[in-house]
Amino acid sequence: MNGQQPFSFEFFPPKTPEGAEKLRGVRDLLARVDAEFFSVTFGAGGSTRDGTWATVMEIQAAGLPAAPHISCVGIRRAEIAELLEGYRAAGIRRLVALRGDAPSGAAGGSGDFRYASELVEFIRACSGDWFHIEVACYPEVHPQSRTPQDDLRHFVAKISAGANSAITQYFYNADAYFRFRDDAAQMGCTVPIVPGIMPITNYSQLARFSDACGAEIPRWVRRRLESFGDDRQAIRAFGLDVVAALCERLLAAGAPGLHFYTMNQAQPALDIWQRLGLPQARARA
Repeated sequence: MNGQQPFSFEFFPPKTPEGAEKLRGVRDLLARVDAEFFSVTFGAGGSTRDGTWATVMEIQAAGLPAAPHISCVGIRRAEIAELLEGYRAAGIRRLVALRGDAPSGAAGGSGDFRYASELVEFIRACSGDWFHIEVACYPEVHPQSRTPQDDLRHFVAKISAGANSAITQYFYNADAYFRFRDDAAQMGCTVPIVPGIMPITNYSQLARFSDACGAEIPRWVRRRLESFGDDRQAIRAFGLDVVAALCERLLAAGAPGLHFYTMNQAQPALDIWQRLGLPQARARA
């Protein structure tokens, strides 16, 4: 492993001053590994719009590469155009463009966009080639897709609309990623598809997330995690073994980098980084 593949980390906007201070410490620790970018999520229907903006601007002001998420469900074109103008003025060069979810209890069709491909097309129309656009994909199939083939067609439509690369939903089955990557390539999609990596630190939380988003936890992993009960140390140690082995296999087979879902924590991702034997960053100017 040569450590040349790019790596990135995802944060969510903190809701309290204490959370913001904690995230600054997390950001500073992760800055040591020379990330390609730090992305910041955008809540359902833009519910964290202001928090996303503030977090992105703080990351950018610290001299680190920031990539705001923009989701389009429940959002009007004028709002997206305003965000794009602001991010461009701030020197942001990368976006993560998503369909997203409607806020709880809200109608899913209240915005001007139905699909992420429409959002990508709109960003290109507004901003040309200024932004590098990331989109999402689901190696284990989006939970709302009718068929795997339908899901793959939607993904390719986002690339055709102008996306530069993709980040996957997290998964623990490397074969699902390889199959999705190969199937996309057969449809003429050759952009980088970066695996999304979720460290395992809290089994009950992970099970909830996975059941909601359709990410499979292999049965043998579930049973082992269940057997540890409330032993957080054992869960983290076993989780590190599982996820580090997954990352090793992905990188060895040509994955174009890794994107870590940090849950606003530094140490789980750093533990994986160290297990993989990857280098620390050069000192920043």
